[in-house]
Order: sequence, then structure tokens, then C-alpha cells
Amino acid sequence: MKKLRLNSKARKACQGSSRGFSMIEVVIAIALIGVIAVAILSALSTASMALIIADERATAESLARSQLESIKNENYIDYSKPDHGDYVVIEEYPYIIEVFVQPIDPETGEHYLYIEEEGAFEGDDGIQKITVIVSRDDKVVVTLEGYKRGTEEEE
Repeated sequence: MKKLRLNSKARKACQGSSRGFSMIEVVIAIALIGVIAVAILSALSTASMALIIADERATAESLARSQLESIKNENYIDYSKPDHGDYVVIEEYPYIIEVFVQPIDPETGEHYLYIEEEGAFEGDDGIQKITVIVSRDDKVVVTLEGYKRGTEEEE
């Protein structure tokens, strides 16, 4: 049988006489990997937070639009009467939905004043500005405004 001779580089590697990495090179490589890992994890964290915020805002906006459409589909409530009642508000935990109604004078476009003693507005001629505020954790997420017009048979 013929013995195979290894070339000089392979022989040196097997015999332990080849040069390896120095300790400084290893430390620099590990530090570089660490910096890259921190940058990647930071980017992932930021992207994750942006996704959470976008999801929260989309949900709140959908709730606000649903609330506004729900009010528009209800019968018109005359807010100039002291016992006027209120529009039905959707309850959706953990979001808090608030609805504010302000009757508007169709001639001037100005809001009617609220009379505290009577618990009603000074007038309501069939146009109301509806403001829907959706908040979560005591922070306003979305504010949506729209208008409701009463039909002649409801007024």
C-alpha cells in the first residue's frame, strides 16, 4: 500500500503548527456580532410597537365609525327638550366611547347654547353635530365628527 502524503499546509494544520485566530480577533468578532444583534432586535422592537399602535388606532377608528353610523340610523332626538334622552352608546371594553351632540342653527351654522338649568339646548332645528371620542387607558385614540339631520316626520 502506498502512503498518501499531505501537502505542507494540511500537514501544518494537523500538526498544530498553523496560525489560528488571536484573542483580539475573536473579541472584535464577538463585539461586532453583538452590535449587529442589538441593532436587529431594536428594529424588531420598534416595528412591533408600531404594529401594536396601528392596530389600536384601526380598532378605535372602526368603533368610532360604527358608533357614528349607529347614531345616524337611530330616530332623531330633539335636544331642545329637557327630557330628550340620549343616543345609544356602544360599549366595547377596553375602549371607552363618548358621544357629544350639539344642535346647530341651520341659518348661521353656529351651535345652540346649552342651558344648564333646563338640561337642554336653546334650540334644535334638525341638524346636529355628533362628536365621537374613543379612548383607551385614559388616552384619546380617535376623535370622529359627523352630522345628523332629522327628517320632517321625526321633528
